[in-house]
Amino acid sequence: MESNRELFDLYQRDVYRTCYYMVHNASDAEDLTQEVFIILFRSNREQIEQLKAWIMKITVNHCLNYLKRQKSLHLKVSANPYLFSGAEDKPVDRLVEERESAEEWAVYMNRLPAKIRAVLTLRYMHDFTLAEISKLLEIPLGTVKSRTHKGLKLLEQILRDAGVQIPEMEGENYEQRRKGIEAQVK
Repeated sequence: MESNRELFDLYQRDVYRTCYYMVHNASDAEDLTQEVFIILFRSNREQIEQLKAWIMKITVNHCLNYLKRQKSLHLKVSANPYLFSGAEDKPVDRLVEERESAEEWAVYMNRLPAKIRAVLTLRYMHDFTLAEISKLLEIPLGTVKSRTHKGLKLLEQILRDAGVQIPEMEGENYEQRRKGIEAQVK
């Protein structure tokens, strides 16, 4: 079993990124990350089999509770979010590109309802399966599927409205369109 320090070092980036994508504000995400780790440190985690899934469940639920308390699901995007800690070894142009891309996606994701945003964040940022998301959020699998479908449709419209080119396919069907949007998300 990991010590508190090892736990923090191992999962801090994932927890922060999830918080950031949920609340779209760097300082709030930092505060929420600290609160999540306080909860984790005080918890008895000896019996937990899937530690990352358990941590992400606590993180998402904590963020959803935070958003409920705010009375507004649309928080402003921080002007200079810093998503990647420990990136000193990356070239400056790569850092700028990542920050611009993260800012853009934060704007797009901010337009989605919080519950849909939670499902898409777990699915595409952390590569959880639909069944795992169902367990994490304690919602039926059908609800996860419908939120994923609705989220991708909403995101497609948001991307089109923003002028992002989404390739049209001849004889396009739902599955082809979904894969195209998923490629944009990743």
